[in-house]
Amino acid sequence: MLRKTLLALAVASALVACGKSSKEPEKAGASASATAAKDGKGAAPAVLALAPEDLLTIESNALASGPVITGSVQPERKADLRAEVSAVVLQVMKENGEAVKKGDILVRLDETSIRDALNSADEATRAAQQSLEQATRMFERQKTLRTSGMVSTQALEDAEIRRNNAQSELAAAKSRSVAAHQQLTRTLVRAPFDGIVSERKVSNGDTAAIGKELIKVIDPASMRFEGLVSADKIGVVKVGQPVRFRINGYQNRDFSGRVKRVDPSANAVTRQVEVLVEFAGQDMPGVAGLYAEGRVESDVSNALMIPDSALVVSGDHSYTWRVNGKALSKAPLSIGVRDPRTGQWEVRSGLAAGDRVLRVPNSGYKDGQGVELTAPKVAGAGNGAAQASAATSPSTAPKGN
Repeated sequence: MLRKTLLALAVASALVACGKSSKEPEKAGASASATAAKDGKGAAPAVLALAPEDLLTIESNALASGPVITGSVQPERKADLRAEVSAVVLQVMKENGEAVKKGDILVRLDETSIRDALNSADEATRAAQQSLEQATRMFERQKTLRTSGMVSTQALEDAEIRRNNAQSELAAAKSRSVAAHQQLTRTLVRAPFDGIVSERKVSNGDTAAIGKELIKVIDPASMRFEGLVSADKIGVVKVGQPVRFRINGYQNRDFSGRVKRVDPSANAVTRQVEVLVEFAGQDMPGVAGLYAEGRVESDVSNALMIPDSALVVSGDHSYTWRVNGKALSKAPLSIGVRDPRTGQWEVRSGLAAGDRVLRVPNSGYKDGQGVELTAPKVAGAGNGAAQASAATSPSTAPKGN
């Protein structure tokens, strides 16, 4: 009995010792985790290594503002050539896009019936000329006989009337002959000026009635911007003001021009006023009818400007990261209008001229974070240098909100 009691006490002591030893490692692990969490919470943010190209200096630039103008690019010199005689189209000499010189034949019409009419008019003219000559000789003869008293005054007057009628008939015949010649020349449709064919309306074999559209010619060197401005903004638009705009199809190019003419009346339906803008210099598109949109620079002032890449937008608030000595500071901004010429934004408050900001910031920075300026980046740096630069440079980090 005593032996069983001692055995039970020994087993119980062993179990107590095992439980205590198993709790000690758990307690030690929990203590280490708490210490690590405490140390991580109090760690300072890493110092940013910035190259000169990562920074941007805020400067005061010209800010242009004014009413928006929309419209299309159209040639000032354009001709819509139509048929002046009724005839069949024999041949279309030029295709769309082909260059033409003044006087070049563009369309040839059938001249058969017109040439027959011309021959008839010429024959009538010759007959009227002969009749006039005969009537003139008769009149001269009657005058001589009347002087000698061999004919009466009535006979002389009759001869004079016949001569006058022959003169009238000759004049009418000549007029018909000239008209027939003009009709014949109209069977050849010629270019009125140097340009290009913009639209061909007929084909060989078509019947062209008088007034039918045949072909269109434009002068690409006479392009202009025919825009519309809202009537409530037209009061600030003046002749000679600069205009900057973009044309559909030329998205990466900015075009400039000047207001040439302002229509004195507004459209009765849209209440918009037409404004004609001439291109500045020879930089103009060679295609007519393209949509264009821009702004009349009626007011130009100086303002602090910041590019879109340096802004961080968070909800309704905008800010940027300014470099003050060797630390970053978060600078809340009051943003104004956007300059359509450069794409930069007006800074109304929050920065001063000469301030340096991060060119491409992100959301991972901390206010007061240390900054260290490094040498300019080298384009031919190795893989290791490139990876280090990507890890520390804000220009390679995505922009956050």
